[in-house]
Amino acid sequence: MALAPKTFKMKSHNNLYQKIVSYNNLLLAYKNARKNKTKKDYVIEFENNLNNNLKSLRTELLLHSYQPKPLKTFILRDPKTRKISKSDFRDRVIYHALINIIEPIFDKIFIYDSYANRKGKGNLFAIKRFDEFKRKVSMNGKIINNKFNDNNFVKGYCLKADIRHYFHEVNHDTLINLIKRKIKDEKVIWLIKKIIKNTSTGGIANIGMPLGNLTSQFFANIYLNELDYFVKYQLKVKYYIRYVDDFVILHFSKEQLEEWKDKINYFLNNNLRLQLHPEKSKIIPLSRGIEFVGFRNFYYFKLLRRRNIKNMESKIQQYKDDKIPKAKIFEIYQGWKAYAKWANTYNLREKIIEKINLSKK
Repeated sequence: MALAPKTFKMKSHNNLYQKIVSYNNLLLAYKNARKNKTKKDYVIEFENNLNNNLKSLRTELLLHSYQPKPLKTFILRDPKTRKISKSDFRDRVIYHALINIIEPIFDKIFIYDSYANRKGKGNLFAIKRFDEFKRKVSMNGKIINNKFNDNNFVKGYCLKADIRHYFHEVNHDTLINLIKRKIKDEKVIWLIKKIIKNTSTGGIANIGMPLGNLTSQFFANIYLNELDYFVKYQLKVKYYIRYVDDFVILHFSKEQLEEWKDKINYFLNNNLRLQLHPEKSKIIPLSRGIEFVGFRNFYYFKLLRRRNIKNMESKIQQYKDDKIPKAKIFEIYQGWKAYAKWANTYNLREKIIEKINLSKK
């Protein structure tokens, strides 16, 4: 496995379990779990007997009798079909309690250019970083002549990579061993094992994490931190960005990217029991535009992915069919607009708000 540089001291942590199961931490976890869900029936029901519910969870954790409830699964088409797993609310409180304590420990060892599910990061920060790297690799958008034809193009290439069936292929033993490098408290390891063994992925035992769980998103960064270290410290790649299981590497040489792609795939196979998606992992000229975290990124402008636009149009149709109230559709639109403004979408945003306004006339 890829390890941190020798100069990087891996500090481990003991005696964390008491912090996780403290009443104050469970109360904070409850508050985090209920954010944007205060009107949900299951939140109201839990809140009606909040003190006893939190004490009950704490007792189960202290006695090691805690057992997550079976996950509820549903299919989401947006338009890609995905199997999403939903945990019971009391289990989500436990997830937040765990993450509250161990996230700061692991976040310190994550590389700067890992952007998913991290405080102060996110997709828009990833896009800004992509723009920065793109300017450097393409020499600030210098246009050069292509010797193979008469077209001009922006210099530089991008390895746009996707890990095949990532959440379904994560190996539990490998994940636990990675966590144990930092967490020595066996009670915390017991709790983590309880959580990751409660899957809905089916198939082979000891494999996979449910898509949609808070803990799955966090564990994804621990698992793929190994890839990050391999790329940054062994391959010594300068312009690398990862967002969950999607990552990009920018370079002026297509041949260098081909070599790195082969080495990365070999590393994933042999160290993390994963592989690059053969159809979705390609080396693309920057001049063609690179799809990454919801945008198609050209040198001088950005376009929203068609899927993002269709999602907004679908919400408008639900509003038109009285499935979404007026206040909700405008809340959705404001969130969508804040995201869409990062692309060249002025005319599109005007058309979308017009469609909303005309929906009930």
